[in-house]
Amino acid sequence: MAKGRELKGRIRTVENTRKITRTMEMVATSKMKRAQDRVIAARPYANSLAEVISSLYSPELAERFRLLRQPAKIENAAVILLTSNRGLAGGFNANLIREARKLLKQHDDAGAKTMLRIVGRKGLGYFRYVGREIESSRTDFTDRPTVGNAAELVDDLIGKFERGELDAVDIVYAKFNSALSTPPATLRILPVPPPAEDAAKKGGLRHDYLLFPSADAILEQLLPLYVRNSVYRALVETAAAEQGARRTAMKNATDNAGDIINVLRRTYNRARQAQITQEIAEIVGGSAALEG
Repeated sequence: MAKGRELKGRIRTVENTRKITRTMEMVATSKMKRAQDRVIAARPYANSLAEVISSLYSPELAERFRLLRQPAKIENAAVILLTSNRGLAGGFNANLIREARKLLKQHDDAGAKTMLRIVGRKGLGYFRYVGREIESSRTDFTDRPTVGNAAELVDDLIGKFERGELDAVDIVYAKFNSALSTPPATLRILPVPPPAEDAAKKGGLRHDYLLFPSADAILEQLLPLYVRNSVYRALVETAAAEQGARRTAMKNATDNAGDIINVLRRTYNRARQAQITQEIAEIVGGSAALEG
């Protein structure tokens, strides 16, 4: 019955693994719910900022404010890549790294010099392995990112952009659509993109604001705030997407472990039945030999 004992040992091992993956699934579900609440809470403020900037925007202001000025050609760019510190999240990090590689290749093919900043051990480990130069990295952000974390990432890039040392800043993050949909996305945060087509052309109404002290003074404060908020939204969406991807991966692992256990139990039962049948046949054969 050596094979039977071996099968029973494998069944116990897979059962223990299923307990672990089931626990990780429940933990990820709990964390995802809190992270999702942060994403939902961040969206109205970001939408209001975008609406105000859209209402204030004009080509004349875009020429006066460096953060609004669109470059004729991108010669110096910065890419911020957001990944996780931990694995066991399916293809979550691989998809983000693939998106960042595609963006870096686009800049390289266009002849731009690209500065790479990475958040998370997974992205850092990959680009160190392939030998890509990394300007800076952060692995100390938790799964509850703050506005302060966003400012630490982007404030010096805002300064470099205003001084003309950078022509574009992009951030690669995971867009949280739902627990099952967390696609990688690229967002250009600098220069601040111009508003979409005028609402009047779409048949809508444009708000007429009374500005105090002036559009220039308001934009001077709002534009850096808008950039920081864009990075903060990317951080919270990536944190929520990570937990969603981990929940899905652990659920799949738990289901697969259950399937393996069923197969092993059927195999064990068949082996046990075959052994019992063989023992009965030997007893019957022995009894017949004695009677003969």
